[in-house]
Amino acid sequence: MQPVRPSPRPVALPVLAALPLAVVLMVAPAPASAQSFLEELFGIGRAARPPVPPAPVPGGRAPGAPGEAPPEAAPRPAPAPPAPPKPVVLKTPNDDAVLGQDLQQNGNAGSLRLDRAGAGFTARVTLAGTKISQPTEACKVALGDGQPLALADQGKPNGVTQLASSGSACPLRFEILEGGVLVTPLAEAESCVFTASDCATTPKGLWGPGAATLLPRAQEFDAARGVADKAVRENYKVMTQRARREDVRPIVTEQAAFSSDREQMCRAYVREGSHGFCHLRFSEARALSLATRLGLSGAAPTASNAPRPARKRPAPAVEGMNPGFEAGAQDQ
Repeated sequence: MQPVRPSPRPVALPVLAALPLAVVLMVAPAPASAQSFLEELFGIGRAARPPVPPAPVPGGRAPGAPGEAPPEAAPRPAPAPPAPPKPVVLKTPNDDAVLGQDLQQNGNAGSLRLDRAGAGFTARVTLAGTKISQPTEACKVALGDGQPLALADQGKPNGVTQLASSGSACPLRFEILEGGVLVTPLAEAESCVFTASDCATTPKGLWGPGAATLLPRAQEFDAARGVADKAVRENYKVMTQRARREDVRPIVTEQAAFSSDREQMCRAYVREGSHGFCHLRFSEARALSLATRLGLSGAAPTASNAPRPARKRPAPAVEGMNPGFEAGAQDQ
């Protein structure tokens, strides 16, 4: 009879459950590391803690904080201020261009002829007017009984040659423009009355050629007027910028009066609307006057008031023809 072997002693379950833990503890390098590993394993370490946002930047918000606006771009440099306007100088009129020419007031009344006499100038002037006794009838008066009047040269205070007659009956000022003469009475009244001749005259205005001479040059005058008007505007701007505050208003008033005087004077010139001669010469005189007051008297011109040559327009193509074929034929 074989001896009965005792059955193996059952191992307690808690001991079996602790074996993996014992193995883990044996592998851990240090007690502190084992504790950290266990905390992470059972979800009680840093993995269970909420993430800590980065430390705020001193003096501002933390980057990426909720509600923070995106950083603004660097400010763009301010645009450079526009260049200040520069005065414009036009070419001074040629005095010899009007010498020996028979000019008329507004191109159709009276007569004026300037000539040189040694170092000075003389003028033959016949004024047209209306009879004092019969205003509906025309009359004429020749100054100095038709003899040449000696003129005093007053230089160029307004940028153009200025002459003056010394006659007591009707003293006049003559300003030589390009192809014309601007006449202004020196007396307070704009009219000259000749009682003995029963004639009342108004010599003020632009004396120049007749319409028949000016009409073929209408396109030339129109191009030159654009240059003259721009010169007036630029010189006017410079005048107002350089003037003291209390002097700006008189300059503005003067500029407004210039536009009004030009319109009133030039509307009387014969067929002015068709050629524009009077408006051009009046604007050129204004531009030269402003340039002189700006201290640019005698300076070299900065803008040419000579008309630009007209561009030739190409001949229109004939419908139905091949331009490429014609060009090849011409090359052959």
